[in-house]
Amino acid sequence: MSPGFAGNAPAVAAIDWGTTRLRAWLIDGSGKVLAERRGDDGLITAQQKGFSTLLEGHLAAMGASAELPVIICGMAGSRQGWLEAPYVAVPAPLGAVLAGAARVPGQNRDIRIVPGLAQRLADAPDVMRGEETQLAGAGLPARGSELVCMPGTHSKWVQVEDGAVAGFGTWPTGELFSVLAAHSILKHSLGEHPAPVAVDSPFFRQWCERALGEGGDVTSKLFAIRAAGLLQDLKSEDAAACLSGLLIGGEIASAKRRYGAGDAPVVLISSGALASLYSAALGLAGLAFRSVDADEAVRAGLIEAARENGMIARTGALA
Repeated sequence: MSPGFAGNAPAVAAIDWGTTRLRAWLIDGSGKVLAERRGDDGLITAQQKGFSTLLEGHLAAMGASAELPVIICGMAGSRQGWLEAPYVAVPAPLGAVLAGAARVPGQNRDIRIVPGLAQRLADAPDVMRGEETQLAGAGLPARGSELVCMPGTHSKWVQVEDGAVAGFGTWPTGELFSVLAAHSILKHSLGEHPAPVAVDSPFFRQWCERALGEGGDVTSKLFAIRAAGLLQDLKSEDAAACLSGLLIGGEIASAKRRYGAGDAPVVLISSGALASLYSAALGLAGLAFRSVDADEAVRAGLIEAARENGMIARTGALA
């Protein structure tokens, strides 16, 4: 046992392994976090350097033993990842999804990867990896209907019924912003390095309201950002706010049209700047919401996955 753990030995390592980032925690038997580590060793880096090599390096840096079991969620379980953890088709109870973690063969330690979810509808095929673990750790009620918004590069809107994912949709809002900013006529308006968008920007709010007011129609307004730079002296930092507001407003209007506005508040699972921007946009859309920190949710979901797979004992509620 490492002396840095002050008497509490780690029982499991929990890993959120995304496309570009990795987050790791050492967890004791009660679900308490003993150590944390973050890095840029995401899927892309791991494909080059090796998943096992990178994982063992992070675990060693945190003082983990060679026998410590590991639970992983995210893109490490994708087709391009370490091991393709087969999708679970919705509708699916979240507990059962976590319990179906796939074991990585040929390793000295017990390493398991949580599967993603698949929506196999002919007219609305969709997939997610990593978000299912956030959902499991978001403290959603065991009974009732919830609509969940999960902003990101590929934003997810999820319908949860009595603790099971009933269906979901993906809006690639973050990716659209990046592509339009770098590879469209708008790159001349936003500049080489688009400025961070401030939630109190009047341009963000105005263009968000435009998208909301017209039910999510954004394509007819994109070129107006370029025109505003030419005709109205729109500054590059304000152009970034316009594009962000337009795309986020369009996403919310589209999701609202698809799923309606139920009695329960939307559950917003997010963190950082995106949490502020989506909070403002949901308010502009007239949607009540409650916020859940995305980092805390994925960690809690991984702890629950460790319990579902017998790596740590079940002691009651999610940590």
